[in-house]
Parts: sequence; structure tokens; C-alpha cells
Amino acid sequence: MGCAALRRFTFVKNAFILTGTSLLLRTVGMFFRVYLSNKIGAEGMGLYQLVFSIYVLASTFAISGISTGVTRLVAEQAGHGTRRSTRQILRRAVMLSLSAGILSALIVISGADTIARYGLGDIRAVPALKILSLGLPFMGISSCLRGYFIARRRVSYSTNAQLIEQLVRIVIIFLIIDRFASKGISAACAAVMIGDTVAETASCLILAMSYFIDRRRLPATVSGGQAKGKPRILRRLLAIALPISAARYLNTALRTIENLLVPNCLAKFSKSRERALSEFGMLKGMALPILFFPSSFLSAFSTLLIPEITEASALGQTEKVERAVTHSLRITLLLSIPISGVFIMFSSRLGMIIYRSEEVGFLIGVLAPIMPFMYLESVVDGLLKGLDQQVSSLKYSMLDSVLRISAIIFLVPTRGIKGFLFIMIVSNILTSSLNIRRLLVVTGVGMRWGQWVLKPLLAIVTSGVVTAGLQHIINGRSLPIPVVILALSAVMLLMYAVLLYMFGSISPADFKWAGRTKTQSRKRS
Repeated sequence: MGCAALRRFTFVKNAFILTGTSLLLRTVGMFFRVYLSNKIGAEGMGLYQLVFSIYVLASTFAISGISTGVTRLVAEQAGHGTRRSTRQILRRAVMLSLSAGILSALIVISGADTIARYGLGDIRAVPALKILSLGLPFMGISSCLRGYFIARRRVSYSTNAQLIEQLVRIVIIFLIIDRFASKGISAACAAVMIGDTVAETASCLILAMSYFIDRRRLPATVSGGQAKGKPRILRRLLAIALPISAARYLNTALRTIENLLVPNCLAKFSKSRERALSEFGMLKGMALPILFFPSSFLSAFSTLLIPEITEASALGQTEKVERAVTHSLRITLLLSIPISGVFIMFSSRLGMIIYRSEEVGFLIGVLAPIMPFMYLESVVDGLLKGLDQQVSSLKYSMLDSVLRISAIIFLVPTRGIKGFLFIMIVSNILTSSLNIRRLLVVTGVGMRWGQWVLKPLLAIVTSGVVTAGLQHIINGRSLPIPVVILALSAVMLLMYAVLLYMFGSISPADFKWAGRTKTQSRKRS
């Protein structure tokens, strides 16, 4: 097998590994969220989401942008990096992340009462806040090791650690949740954070052991170049990490402020703190995880693109960069548009089947039309990072967060959850559009609106109308609702694919990758 074919095979293999792992984790996570919501209720999920917003903020400081820095530095050294130079990169990254993690943990522990009372507006969050801080240093180390494995194209180590992490989390929470939940919502949230903390620690240990196994495969001596010196490694690492860190710090801080504002503003509208927490929990803890569930492949795709784009850009391979961007945008749109159509069609039934809640179904139906923008933003973010455009992402994130917070303050107290849904729709469209525009300007790639957007929209609307007719016919029969949804979704997606083929948006060449690879491999051999 030729070098190019081997690299492509490795990329696809890693994409399958990440996709399979992500699907498994999301599936298990979705069912576990349903179990958890039944144990602690919508109000408990709302309190958990408030605590989780602080968790995300603190973990952002612990993780920082070091993970992406490790990925890019190790990827840049492909072909001439040594065991010693790679160890130097990772050592400095771990040192920075560990310091940030310990500092974050100390801040959360010492300020838990203040954060809960004045930030979250709920003193019941104190135990959970103190517990979550203990896992922050381990989370920082794990992020560095994951960045290393992505750059080395050895994602199986990272996915194995994720599987063990999820298993540990579920087992621990399952064993203790009943005992803690009987003592109230505060104790129930603390139980969830105990599971998260122990799981993060276990994941870190697994990744560390995997690194010591993998580093033996690195070359001991330099081949074709010199390893970068210690001072330069630190400077390069900081140069990459600081802009990304600043973007994440500001973005996460502003999003945390937003998450703290939303329940308070909802309470002003509904005149009930319990109702506000329930609505917040249904949106952030129930509906959004369902909407992001199908994005497993695209998330894996986005993660793997960073080292590929970085290396191609560093080597001046403009054509390869343009090809990667074109394929990424096309695949994301062709996949996300039909997924959005399926969720629009069956939103109310999904809410009832999964959570036995019409309100969750309503939230899914309202947000489903913007799923292509949500998925595009995730993929484009990975592309921009690979092209060293993280500063642009920082600007757009800040603009988006400032606009969201301003709108929440003025709109949500008078319009309630419907006002916040409107803000989310406008925000996602705005941020996604700005990032896509920046990507197109930097790479010179043009959007093919007809083939990538208009024809897929026409195909999914047509197949949706036909599926709605079939649904009306089937409604009178006594069939299990999950079976009906699966059957109709399969018909809808199959018809969508056929129409895309008829419109010329896809062709047989799109499914002949394996044959082309083998042919190219034989020619090179």
C-alpha cells in the first residue's frame, strides 16, 4: 500500500473508531440521562445543569488550549520528531495543564459557598461544587494525552479510555444514586459529581499507561531534521494555546453567565424557581443531548481534521487543504439536513417515547431546523483550528455571547422559554455563518449552494411529505410507536438518498473509495 493510501486508510479507520465509540457513548449516555431524569426529576436536572455550567467553566481553565497545542506540535514534527522531543512537548503541556487544574480546583473549593449562593442562586449546589473540583487536575492531564494520541493517529487509546470512563461513571452513580437521592436534590447532584470525578481519574490513569506503551514506538534518533529545543517548544506551545485558551475562557465564562441568567430570567416570567429549573433542565439536560446524538460521525471527523489540516498547511499543500474543506462542508450538509428533517417530523413522538414529556418534544421540534448550523459550526471549528484561525473564532464567540446575554436580560423575563429558544436559533445561525464565511475567505473555497443546500432541502421536503402521508395511513393500525418511527425514518432517508442521486448531488463515485485506494496502491507499488 502506498504512503498516501495508507494515510487515507488510517484516517478512515480512526474515523470509524471514533464514530463507533461516540455512538456507543452517546447511546449509553442518552439512556443514562433518561434514568437520571427519572431519579431526580426535571428540577434536579436543572440544578445539575447549573452545577455543570460551573464544571465546564472550571474544566476550561484546567484543560485550556493545551490539548490542541499538543496535537499541532506533535503533528508538525511528523517525520523528524524523536522520542525525546515528543516527551519534551508532552512534559511541558502536562506541567501547564496540571498547574491550571490545581489552581482551578483551589478556586472552586474555596469559593463554593459564594458561587452557589450568589452565582447559581441555590445553596444546594455547594457539595457538588466541592466534589467536582477534585477531578480538574486529572482532566487537564487527560486532555494533553488525548491531544498526543490524535496527532499520532492512535485514537484507539483515547477511545478505550473514554469507554472505561463512561463505564466507571455509570456504575458508581448507579450504585449510590438511590441512597443520595433519598436525601434530596443537593445530595443527588453530589452523587452525580462523585461519579464524574472518579471516572475522570480512571480515564487519566488509563491514558497515562497507554502513553508509556506507545512512546516506545517513537524513533529514538532524529531522521531528516532536528528536534525543537526546550525553550522553543514552550514558546510554540504557548503561542498556540493562549489564543485558543483566551477564546475558550471568554466564551465559557460568558456562556456560564448565560446559564446562570436563564433560570433567573425564566423565574421572573413564570414566578416560580422550581418551574424555571425544570424548563432549564428539559432544554439543556434533555432536549439538546438528543439533538446532538446523531453528530457522532461529524464530531470524530472534526477531531481528526486538526492534525491533517495542520500538516497539509505546514507543508504548503494548498490543494489538499481545499479538498479537505470542500469534502467537509459537503458531507456535513448532506448528512445534517436529512437528520434535521427526521427530527422535525417525529419531534413530539420522540419526546414522549424517550422522556414521556410533550414539552421536551416541543423543544426538540423548535430547535431541529437549525441542526445543520449546529453541526456545521462543530466541523468548521476544527478546520479553523487546523488553519491557525483560532483568533477569528474568539472574536465571533465573544460577539455571539455578548448578544445572547443582552437578549436574555431583555427578552426572557417577558417571553419565557419561547424567548430563549428564539435567541438560540438566531445565535446558532449567526455564529455558524460567521465561521463559515471566515473559512471560505481563508481557503478560497466556494460554497456550492445548489448541490449542497438547495437540492438536499428539496429532497428532504419531498421525502418528508411522502412520509407524512404514510404516517397518516399507519396511524390507524396498532403498531408499536418506536417501530413505526424507525420504519418511517428509514423510508424517509432512503427516499432522500434516491432523490439526491437523481438530482446529481451524489454519484456512484462517492461510494468507490475502497476500489480507488486499492488501485492507487497497486500503481504505486
